[in-house]
Amino acid sequence: MYRKEESTPIQPESFELPFEGKLSLDNRWVIMADLIPWQEFESEYSSRFSTEMGAPAKSFRMALGALIIKEKLGISDRETVEQIKENPYLQYFIGMSSYSNETPFDASMLVHFRERINAELVNKVNQEMVKKMCKETSSQSNQKKTAEAESEKSEQKNRGKLILDATCAPGDISYPTDLELLNQAIKQTEKIIDLLYEQVRGELSKKPRTYREVARKDYLAVAKKRRVFQKDRRIAIKKQLQYIKRNLAHIEQLLLSRASLVNLSKRQYKMLLVVTEVYRQQLWMYENKKQSIDDRIVSLSQPHIRPIVRGKAGKSVEFGAKLSASYFNGYVFLDHISWDNFNESGDLKTQVEAFKNHTGYYPESVHVDKIYRTRENRAWCKERGIRISGVPLGRPPKTVSKEQKKQAQEDERIRNSIEGKFGQAKRRFSLSRVMAKLSHTSLTTIAITFLVMNLSTHLLRLFNAFLCLFFTNTFFLQPKIIYGYTYLTFNQQKLMFSPSLNN
Repeated sequence: MYRKEESTPIQPESFELPFEGKLSLDNRWVIMADLIPWQEFESEYSSRFSTEMGAPAKSFRMALGALIIKEKLGISDRETVEQIKENPYLQYFIGMSSYSNETPFDASMLVHFRERINAELVNKVNQEMVKKMCKETSSQSNQKKTAEAESEKSEQKNRGKLILDATCAPGDISYPTDLELLNQAIKQTEKIIDLLYEQVRGELSKKPRTYREVARKDYLAVAKKRRVFQKDRRIAIKKQLQYIKRNLAHIEQLLLSRASLVNLSKRQYKMLLVVTEVYRQQLWMYENKKQSIDDRIVSLSQPHIRPIVRGKAGKSVEFGAKLSASYFNGYVFLDHISWDNFNESGDLKTQVEAFKNHTGYYPESVHVDKIYRTRENRAWCKERGIRISGVPLGRPPKTVSKEQKKQAQEDERIRNSIEGKFGQAKRRFSLSRVMAKLSHTSLTTIAITFLVMNLSTHLLRLFNAFLCLFFTNTFFLQPKIIYGYTYLTFNQQKLMFSPSLNN
């Protein structure tokens, strides 16, 4: 059940603290709470619940705010609840009206939050939030434009630069091998045989023989070797397939002997289905001497994960979700995500149209790598007056002008910004290893990462704007501004932090 509360948005001045304290308006959590459009998506979130049955659910602000806190701080679910309990700013961020020394919800609720808030809803919040931040930035700018400049800008059809790229968000699994996967499948079938035999113990005179100790020795005889030849590996895989076939036959025999799958848990029943599919795939690859198959399962606990061939140095194959993103004006957006490998060049048109819906005009140029520069995409961009980065198709010219070399270098320099965003998402946040286990909760976790990155970008811009304003008002400190960042010389730093000034 979802109980909607008709109340005005909470203001930081009205948040009740013990000892008659007040929240600071320049705190980062207060600023971020003002940037996120909580009320606009409250109705969409509440439509997933019943208005008459069930216990009252947590509000949308509390659910999404807790996920943002977890991603921003890079902590676990339990630590997230403890941090909220101890910090009044975090309690204000999730929508509480006063400080409380009790936990607002149990740590297990974050799993339900990730199930209820899907990736599509998070992307909508991200887009509306960026629009709000861009409007505030434009309203706070004090640059005066003449009427001629405004008329030229209105006549210009395309404006801005759009950067596109794709990456992979690896899941939390060990590096898969066929032999290890079959060994885990044997263990799971042995557990299911034990559970089914307990149901018909009195009817069967003897328990089905599984050869579990022999299967374990055959696996270790090959797994412990530092170097395994192809012939030895095929022999080991054949033995493991025979053990699985025997166990599956025992399970079928137990079912015919009045054993029932009803007593199995949902997880055990799902595991039985996954093991059956793994046996089918591995048997087909063994008989046909192939190394790949469609929808190949690489993890029993997370069967939705697929191998993504990236061709990167050091990591030719990654195991997780593949995603394509767009970057402009310092913000990054998640456009397409899938567990199956796809060609990201097919997303260029939809990403450019999304840019137009967001800004109202087409980009002046699109900066992409080689895989996007197909004939179809080039022709589509040319019709709309969009310049696509990279060299033209065909034989390279014998002579290249300095302007063309400079343009190519500038295009690559611009495209590095989205690579930096991917590095930030994987080093600073959780995109390098998605810890969520379910397919839909993993997608929500990935979408939350992009939302938190945009929040961090806006906070950094506010801080840089404050530094520029401070240095502008200080006549003896004239900073150097390079690529949008403020730098002080050594003499300026020495003068700023000298004891004479502090006195």
